[in-house]
Formats: sequence, structure tokens, C-alpha cells
Amino acid sequence: MRKPILIIRLSAIGDVVMASPLPGTIRRTWPGARITWLVEPQARALLAHNNELDRVVVWPKDEWKALFRSLRWWRLTREVRAFLRELRAERYDLALDLQGLFKSGMWAWLSGARERVGLGSREGSRLLMTRVVDRGGGDPRRIGSEYLHLATELGLDTDPFWMKVGLSSADEGAAQALAHTHGPGGYAVGCPFTTRPQKHWVDVHWAALARRLHEDLDLRLVLLGGPADREAAARIEQAAGDAVDNRVGETSLTEAAAIIAKSRLLIGVDTGLTHMGPAFNVPTIALFGSTCPYLDTGRDNTVVIYHDLPCAPCRRNPTCGGTFDCMTGISVEEVVEHVARLLPEAKVRA
Repeated sequence: MRKPILIIRLSAIGDVVMASPLPGTIRRTWPGARITWLVEPQARALLAHNNELDRVVVWPKDEWKALFRSLRWWRLTREVRAFLRELRAERYDLALDLQGLFKSGMWAWLSGARERVGLGSREGSRLLMTRVVDRGGGDPRRIGSEYLHLATELGLDTDPFWMKVGLSSADEGAAQALAHTHGPGGYAVGCPFTTRPQKHWVDVHWAALARRLHEDLDLRLVLLGGPADREAAARIEQAAGDAVDNRVGETSLTEAAAIIAKSRLLIGVDTGLTHMGPAFNVPTIALFGSTCPYLDTGRDNTVVIYHDLPCAPCRRNPTCGGTFDCMTGISVEEVVEHVARLLPEAKVRA
């Protein structure tokens, strides 16, 4: 049975990764479904090679804003009309608004879908839905628990419910070239960077950890991140020396994903790249403090280090005056102890 379905999760990178099991659950439940995902440009690459999807539609929000600011009304009108034609190319039976905001709910309504299910709909988007599923259901310790809860409420086949990031042959080729430079022993990946300082670990800790991995395991730490992270990455590289292979700002998002997929170990803070470790079943150590998005990934080779302080998780409203004790309190030794458990074949110095 052909069943056109629209998934709406516009951003951000980490949330798109966590929601990525849904196309597979839909496909197993309704093998004949045609699945479209609506997303913003920055996360498009994560979906472009997902073979569970039939279409990816990109909402060029920033381009529309630029046209609006420059008063190019006619061009904007043409762009909006063309986008709506593309979005409505399928006559959707079902739209799933995973974001639950007014903007995502509006696209669900404009898609013409007969049934529109919102996940924790707010900002008035509830009025645009035919059904709303509470975001707080399920086990909050589980990664992507809200998406798993939604799938369960819809009666989808959720076994398994693994995250999925599609890679192109070019992505895999770039990762293979990097792996070749590190030799048969492989490499570890470090993901130290994100958008909020209260989610960062300490630069000197990253450098010390890199030196330990290099000295004890002969593993260099490949640093990944975006162009805006180059200055911070340079500080870590300067302190760690040859123990670090700094690739920050040099890879595309999916090239970084492919590098993670081929790594022996990933260590990172609460950022989209870190969530890819469990997606590729790579041994992962996640360092959380001001946020605690999950404690359980369903993978035995993932460890979440989270110091449950009275003020944590503060999310976007720290009360510590910038000391960020939840993150600075995570020691290099604590991380190294978990490395020894995740890589038992390695000889990690106590």
C-alpha cells in the first residue's frame, strides 16, 4: 500500500541524528510508504544518503530572510510558490511534526496532509494538528526517547531503533584517506566544541587526554568541528603537540561523520557529532554537564559521564557564575578509566 508520509524536523544537527531511526520504523511497518523529510539546509547532508527516505525537501529559510530584508518581494513570492509546489508533490496521508513549533506546524498544515501528528506541539502549533503526542513520554534516559515514544504511540515497529546517518562514497573515501595516515592502529576522535560555553570541557584536559591516548595506546586524537572552532582547536593542538591531528574546519559534516564511523573511539561533549558515535556503534564517551539529553543509548559501548550536581542540568541558564563545575569537575583520569573499559584490548596506564 502506497502511503505518502512527511517527516518534519528542520534542525538542529543533533536532533536530526536522534530522530533518524523513524524512517526505518515507518518502512518496516508500512513497506510501501513513500517517505519525505523536510529539513533546513545545515542538516540536509545527514539525510541525503539515507536509503530509508524517498525524498528530502529543503526549506531555504535563510535565503528567504535575505530576500525579505532586501525588499525583493517578487523574487521571494516566486521562491515560496516553487517551494510549496515541491513540498506538495506528494499527497500526504500523514505528516509528523517532530519539532512541535509554530514554524514546523505551519509546514505540516500547508503540506495538505490529511492527518497531522505533532510531538509536544507548542507556540500555537497544537491548533494545526489533528493529534498531539506528549513529548515527555517514554524513558527520558534513553537517547531520542521522545521519538521512540512517538513511534510507539503510532504503533510502529521500533525493534530495532538505531540512529542512522547516510554517507556517500566520497565521504567514505575522505575518511579512508585519513585512516591511511594513521596506520593500522587507527585513531580516536575528539568532539570538544558546541554552541554554548557551559557545555564545553576544559582545553587543558583535552590536551592532557590526547597525550595519554597517544602515550598509552598509540592513538592520536583527531579533532573535529566547524570553522568557528578553529581558534579553540589551535589552543588544544598547541598544548598537545603531535598527540593531536587537528582537522577542525577542514571537513564537511558528512565527512566528519565518516571519520567517526572509522574511528576506534569517540570522546565528545553534548554536540551533534558526539551523537553519531552510537549511530555508528563506535565506542563513545559523552561528557555532559549543563545538559543531560540521555544516559542510555542502548549500546553497551557508550558511556555517559554526568555529575548530577544540585544545579544541573541548568541548560541555558547557568547559576554558577561561569565556573561550570559540572564540566570542569570531570577529570582526565575519570575519562581514561572508561577508555580502559571500552577498549579492553588496549593497555591503558592507570
